[in-house]
Amino acid sequence: MVDWIPAGPALLFAPADRPDRFVKAADRADMVILDLEDGCRPENRAQARRAVADCALDPARVIVRVNPASTPDIVADLEAVAASRFRQVMLAKTEGASDVAAVRVMVPDAQVIALAETPLGVLRAEETAAADGVVAMFWGAEDLVAGLGGTSSRRADGRYRHFALHARSQVQLAAAAHGCAALDSVYVDISDLEGLRIETEDAAALGFAGTCCIHPSQVPVIRTAYQPSDEELDFARRLLKAAELDRGAFSFEGRMVDEPLFRQAQAIVSRVGS
Repeated sequence: MVDWIPAGPALLFAPADRPDRFVKAADRADMVILDLEDGCRPENRAQARRAVADCALDPARVIVRVNPASTPDIVADLEAVAASRFRQVMLAKTEGASDVAAVRVMVPDAQVIALAETPLGVLRAEETAAADGVVAMFWGAEDLVAGLGGTSSRRADGRYRHFALHARSQVQLAAAAHGCAALDSVYVDISDLEGLRIETEDAAALGFAGTCCIHPSQVPVIRTAYQPSDEELDFARRLLKAAELDRGAFSFEGRMVDEPLFRQAQAIVSRVGS
């Protein structure tokens, strides 16, 4: 059972050193990820931390991405989080339970979204997902491929290479096995909204709780992809109504249905909150 779910399926990164964009990002997306790591210039991190600490956005809709636990920046990043109203913390390049523990020592009530984006991080995804305080798993393809000495996570047609899909699957399986939500990675080709649509529909069908993005134009595509069609929703509601009378296996509108299909129907209905 997943206890934490994002406030909506579209999570938008915003550089933490650009506080002028915070409110705009919150207006455009379901959640905002204030980024102290790759989206923030290293020389601007001190002022960015102050911006995070002073930010007045709704804490339920804000995640703060901090630098990896192995870096010198982590202490100052977590001090800024502790001084802020925010407790949803995305830990970059998480490589196991000890990294998560380092966050919880400084921010004991942190809800950690662990980002598996290194070879070791993917291999230890299950260990990370089982760690106290982890509520969600997120994965990243570009840092992962860089860690392999590779040059591209995607083929010429925009689809992920098989290795990236393997990592994506491993992180999602680890999340599901330990009751965590799974967030899908960013689609970096901002102009390719059709490719984003295809990938996000796949994520929704596989049970990801949301997709992170890097540009406001991607938000409507992500929201639509996670929204079931009227036909899907109607079928799911009718199936669940029939299941109230017979929870075993039975024939429904020409299809044999049983418990796994009931649970899939529940997942469809849960996306619209009723």
